[in-house]
Amino acid sequence: MTLTDDVQLKVSHLDMAFGGVQALMDVSFEVKKGEIFSVIGPNGAGKTVLLNCINGLYHPQRGQIFLGGKEITRRKPYQRARLGISRTFQKIELFKGTTVLDNIRLGRHIHMKTGLMSGAIYWGKTAREEIEHRDFIEREIIDLLEIAHIRDKVVGMLPYGLQKRVELARALALNPKLILLDEPLAGLNLEEVEDMARFILDINEEERWQTTCILVEHDMGVVMDISHRVMALNFGEKISEGLPSEVQDNPNVIKAYLGEAEDLYVTRR
Repeated sequence: MTLTDDVQLKVSHLDMAFGGVQALMDVSFEVKKGEIFSVIGPNGAGKTVLLNCINGLYHPQRGQIFLGGKEITRRKPYQRARLGISRTFQKIELFKGTTVLDNIRLGRHIHMKTGLMSGAIYWGKTAREEIEHRDFIEREIIDLLEIAHIRDKVVGMLPYGLQKRVELARALALNPKLILLDEPLAGLNLEEVEDMARFILDINEEERWQTTCILVEHDMGVVMDISHRVMALNFGEKISEGLPSEVQDNPNVIKAYLGEAEDLYVTRR
């Protein structure tokens, strides 16, 4: 997708604490429409907490969050979903006893307009709406992620890599403006990593989707290859933001991941 100067998401002076643990401290950044904006940092840096604040699972003690210029800081998760925010999770959050198709269909729930009674009858407008949503899933998502061969399989019986793909499919079913990807490559083998990276690029670049992405990931090779910009966190603080090459070479980022050179030398001795 061609980058624009339009700001899709703005996070301003975010603080989030759990008791005496400060998970985020004065974190501010902007994500432009059409970006793949990656958030990196060591374990415990506050990356997942940040995503939880953006999609409404957590409410920060201080700061503001704006989507397309509209403040959403105190909105509930389902309200943010209606505004176009979807996500995947670090630990897979699928309904393992149901099929791939049923899991993906759950992502379309905010687009359903028929009520409980008409849904129970399943006739007329309700049936047409169901057919339209299923057609969207089959044509736009299942084909894109190459999961037609498992569409009727029970999710809990699938390999981990395919479950990751199904979770991405469910997030796409919302037809989001902004998708939050929490370690989508974790636990995948090399071939699966390459496939997932390709899918992320597709949903960002293809004209049908053109989705802005916030990616939390530890695979620095993929982050540096596909990101437009990168932000690094450490102990809840932003320590760097910029182009991938700039962040990668930043001394504070290197120190956060590796420690001081002197410390490494003493450890080796």
